Amino acid sequence: MDNGQYDYVIVGAGSAGCVLAARLSEDRDRTVCLLEAGNPDKSMLIHAPSGFAVTIPRPLMNWAFETVPQPGLNGRCGYQPRGKVLGGSSSVNAMIYIRGQASDYDGWAKLGNPGWSFSDVLPYFKKSQNQERGGDELHGVGGPLNVTDVLEPNPLATSFVEAAVTAQYPRNGDFNGARQEGVGFYQVTQKNGERMSAAKAYLTPVLDRPNLTVITGAQAGKITFDGKRASGVTYQQDGKDQTVSASREVILSGGAFQSPQLLLLSGVGPAAELAAHGIPVVHDLPGVGKNLQDHIDYVGVYKVKTRLALGISFGGAIDVIKAIFAWRRHRTGALTSNLAQSGGFIKSDPSLDAPDLQLHFVTGGVDNHGRSISLGHSFSCHICVLRPKSIGQVTLASADPSAAPLIDPNFLDHPSDLELLIKGFKLMRQIIEAPAMAEYGGVDLHAGGLTTDEEIGDEIRRRADTVYHPVGTCKMGPDSDPEAVVDSELRVRGMDGLRVVDASIMPNLVSGNTNAPTILIGEKASDMILSAGA
Repeated sequence: MDNGQYDYVIVGAGSAGCVLAARLSEDRDRTVCLLEAGNPDKSMLIHAPSGFAVTIPRPLMNWAFETVPQPGLNGRCGYQPRGKVLGGSSSVNAMIYIRGQASDYDGWAKLGNPGWSFSDVLPYFKKSQNQERGGDELHGVGGPLNVTDVLEPNPLATSFVEAAVTAQYPRNGDFNGARQEGVGFYQVTQKNGERMSAAKAYLTPVLDRPNLTVITGAQAGKITFDGKRASGVTYQQDGKDQTVSASREVILSGGAFQSPQLLLLSGVGPAAELAAHGIPVVHDLPGVGKNLQDHIDYVGVYKVKTRLALGISFGGAIDVIKAIFAWRRHRTGALTSNLAQSGGFIKSDPSLDAPDLQLHFVTGGVDNHGRSISLGHSFSCHICVLRPKSIGQVTLASADPSAAPLIDPNFLDHPSDLELLIKGFKLMRQIIEAPAMAEYGGVDLHAGGLTTDEEIGDEIRRRADTVYHPVGTCKMGPDSDPEAVVDSELRVRGMDGLRVVDASIMPNLVSGNTNAPTILIGEKASDMILSAGA
């Protein structure tokens, strides 16, 4: 149905929005409208797992945001790709399934967010999951989101694990098991050789529900209010202004950049910032857009002669053609790879209680997010700081909804982040130089010969950037926290009928990839909303 009046209006069909649309519409007596600025998820570049190597570097189903100049990165503007399509970033990411550490969620609860400890959230992780290995106390079966092992491991990725074990890192066959520490293969959100995005897992199977309306190509403009109660959303589609009304709730699921942006455009946020853009203040809420946290990441790129690594060559072109045919006919071959097949979680200091660094080994060259291309073949290794201390913000560039927000992660502002990344760089190099990897003869394209902390630090400032995990800009917290935007039920403080449900509500960044935790947030919020509206 589409009469412009619904019980719930959800803005953003990303990892959380797709979950909400599916779960809230399970009650056939409730009507749900899901707005998405992007288009339907029809492209082969989405469903063939390796296709993200094409969509991430360029604005194909991708907002392709840039940051403001970063002093910590020598004044460079960082790159922030985000999905602009049904499924959001889960349709363009590397499909790695990671929960993080139990202490991440226990930390949220200790900050004054009851119901968010690890024991509280674990049932929702399990509810969302169909773990192909089978269920146990930490893993679920029968859920919408299929989680599986890499279909065809690349020998390079296997060699990386062996090299890390040689370098005295423990082998770990399940980063979501009893312990996170160690090296091994990542599990991925795929099924039968295809990407399993949040859209494919949750939304596609229920698109025929009469009480669910999905509107694509809908660029949200602002939330409408009746006093302090959210009453609907205005959006633009095909150049025309439209409005949908919500009798129960408006729910923002636009992600860490666009949920705070929409709040600000709608008059909810720091009063002085709103006034600077001529936006009437509906509610002065200082924390909107603050507390931006993201994983700062350095990528080592190593040139090799083997075609096990992706690259540009005559033989490599033949390999790609063969891979396309294998995937189209049988859903097998190289295109089933998420490229970042192996990696791990390591400690910068053995005395630490938990890992503070993450490795992603990639069977191709990832230079400048794949935007810098060179002839030949190469592999890459990411190293990122799991719990960075630098805090940034998202603000408005203008009152125009079509203008990108101003994104300032404030990378490397806190000196400990650079110190830790330098340690991580050295540990990464140690692994790459171990015999199992050294046999490939990889030549470091950027940092060869750099040995001192000062040299390595300069190299990090030249080339480090995000590993695509922005969170925190609509922070969850108690009344005593002046920067809290939502409470533990994800309701926007001081407002009625308005919630934020996405990665922006995380008070602190989780220790790992953020897609699975964002889906968790959607699952848990769905129960909260259904209970509130009963």
